[in-house]
Amino acid sequence: MTQLLKESLALVSQPENLDKSVDEVFSTMLGVHCESGEYPIGHEPELVTAVVGFGGAMSGACVLRMGQTIAIRMASKMTGMNIAELDDTVTDAAGEICNMLAGTWKGHVPEVSVGCMLSVPTVVTGRDYQIHVQKPEFRIGRAYHFEGHLFEVMIVCDGVQ
Repeated sequence: MTQLLKESLALVSQPENLDKSVDEVFSTMLGVHCESGEYPIGHEPELVTAVVGFGGAMSGACVLRMGQTIAIRMASKMTGMNIAELDDTVTDAAGEICNMLAGTWKGHVPEVSVGCMLSVPTVVTGRDYQIHVQKPEFRIGRAYHFEGHLFEVMIVCDGVQ
């Protein structure tokens, strides 16, 4: 099982699989298509980072990181409400989008889908913070355009059972 899972992860760790997952989630939930973009994300006074952990056959995390402007806009599109400030609705939406991205990405690999569970999303807001990850088996990090702004999605695998 471990060897089969490692072979499958080699296929799914390609950036195109993350691009496909982002497009599926954003077109279904927000009615928009996202194109991959260039770093840096930008300098906003407040950042929003959502993290969903992988556990079981694969351990690691899916990380969604963006400025507050795009987080508010995503939450507005997702809920159909006019949201003006960073609040619980925005952080809940960021966590749910990250959860859907993690689920969609892992769903592309049957061995991961069956043997890997997702954690409840954790959302961090603020400025001047960094996310540190142990030495990963693989890491995919991509930036995407959403209504003129950039956001980042990262998949980190730090172990396969």
